[in-house]
Amino acid sequence: MTARRVPRADVDPRQRLKAIGLMALATLCFAALDSTGKYLIIKEAIPVAQVTWLRFVGHVVFSAVALWPFAFKPSLRSAKPVIQILRSALMVVTTGFNFIALRYLQLDQTVTIFFLTPLLVAALAGPLLDEWVGWHRVLAIVAGFIGVLLVFHPGIGTVHWAMLLALVATFGYALYNLATRYLAAFDPPEVTQTYTPLGGVLILAPLALAVWHWPENATQWGLLASLGFWGGLGHWLLILAHRSAPAPVLAPFIYLGLIWMSFAGYLIFDNVPTLWTLSGAAIVIVAGLYLLARERMAMGAAKAGPASDIATQ
Repeated sequence: MTARRVPRADVDPRQRLKAIGLMALATLCFAALDSTGKYLIIKEAIPVAQVTWLRFVGHVVFSAVALWPFAFKPSLRSAKPVIQILRSALMVVTTGFNFIALRYLQLDQTVTIFFLTPLLVAALAGPLLDEWVGWHRVLAIVAGFIGVLLVFHPGIGTVHWAMLLALVATFGYALYNLATRYLAAFDPPEVTQTYTPLGGVLILAPLALAVWHWPENATQWGLLASLGFWGGLGHWLLILAHRSAPAPVLAPFIYLGLIWMSFAGYLIFDNVPTLWTLSGAAIVIVAGLYLLARERMAMGAAKAGPASDIATQ
């Protein structure tokens, strides 16, 4: 990839604050998606392949029904079709491996592993997109990850094999975010939104039909249908966010998922947060508030004049 045409959105701190808000809403949607998927797989015994496939089919329906009248016109006319297809394939890897891992791990465990994403994005955004992070943001990302380690408090004897699947999903999600940011310079959001679910719909169809389990009641039908809504809305917000801010700026705010996931885990699966979770969450929240404060400082510096370099940190 080359990043010569990637828009330098970080020159406008107000746009970055808007992007952060969109990113926060996107993480809420993804938390709802994962919680619903885990519930269907564990509580309702729906096959993983079927849940994953219907998530992408529902994504297509959401884009056509919910977005089309307002902001979405389906189009496959991309300036970078190969990257779009690769990005869609990364979404299949991320969602599929994540749903399989959710079958064996708790919500807070999978989201903890996903919190490696900001470090991966920060490490790869420089060489791939020429979007390097300042030391203030690096420190905040590292602090947030320390909080994640507290939540997970890993030990040699506690590593479950499904965590490797979550790691694969995490790496795929990091590359997916970088591809989203890269494509923002070449394609409008509706084109990227059109491509997003196609890989899942086409690749997973044979697997889903082979293990198909007909929903037994209206609740199962409704939950399966909601997968597309949460996934479609979340990725639409993610696309809009990456058009307004560099990938390293947005990546740390997936830490908000810890709050959403812990809340959902308690309400749905009776997973009471431990002292480790509460301690780690406190560090994560402080790191997120620090990043938000940096963005507000950057906005003030931009209004004052170009002399300050805060916005580049």
